[in-house]
Amino acid sequence: MRKIYFLIYLVLFFCTTIFGQSEKEKDSIYLDTVKNIRFNYKQLIIPGVLLGYGFWGIESGQIKSFNFQIRDKVTENIDRKITIDDITRYVPAVSVYALNAFGVKGKNNMRDRSVILATSTIITVVTVFGLKSITNVQRPDGTTNDSFPSGHTAIAFAGAEFLYQEYKDKSIWYGVAGYAVATGTGVFRMYNNRHWLTDVAAGASIGILGTKAAYWLNPYLTQKLFGQKAEKSTSFLAPSYNGREFLICYVKTF
Repeated sequence: MRKIYFLIYLVLFFCTTIFGQSEKEKDSIYLDTVKNIRFNYKQLIIPGVLLGYGFWGIESGQIKSFNFQIRDKVTENIDRKITIDDITRYVPAVSVYALNAFGVKGKNNMRDRSVILATSTIITVVTVFGLKSITNVQRPDGTTNDSFPSGHTAIAFAGAEFLYQEYKDKSIWYGVAGYAVATGTGVFRMYNNRHWLTDVAAGASIGILGTKAAYWLNPYLTQKLFGQKAEKSTSFLAPSYNGREFLICYVKTF
């Protein structure tokens, strides 16, 4: 039932955003507003450390022992599972569309941010399921052998990075809130005895890198999908009348 409510919530916000923007864009001149982040190796440090720790834990007996200690500490005195992580993994990404629906504009327009989110999701999901099939790490509850990495955590952190990139120029607290929700999702995956700490660390890394890669790839994808360059440029024909004759002016801005 919770999932049904969440899907209805998502659809309503999505439709509200589409209709709200479409009315404004119908009579306006199209302006390619896509804004991307430039590649910088420093952006790879934190997710690289998290991913390295995750892979190290697959083979290291010391890290595995630490995983068990964390699992025992987190799951002690648990009477029942709390499945809120099934919902919170989507909250950061949905928040971008919700904020836009309420008039808080992000960095990119509807089309561009949707392409970025779709690209991020594809990269994240393919990477997660690819690693799950290769590593065959048993879950803490012993149910299956697809524990590494945490897919819930990856989706949550991909959304958190998406929220941060879209709203960091408005306020850094949007990003902080998104990452807090994503971190909570990872904690609940361990609380529910579904993932080890190393699974969560690797999932967080994959989600962050997936979204960063989506922004880096966006200029290329925008040109391929829509046949337009990602620079800010506008061109249009403007009719005018000077009192004696009609003129048509061609205007292009860069």
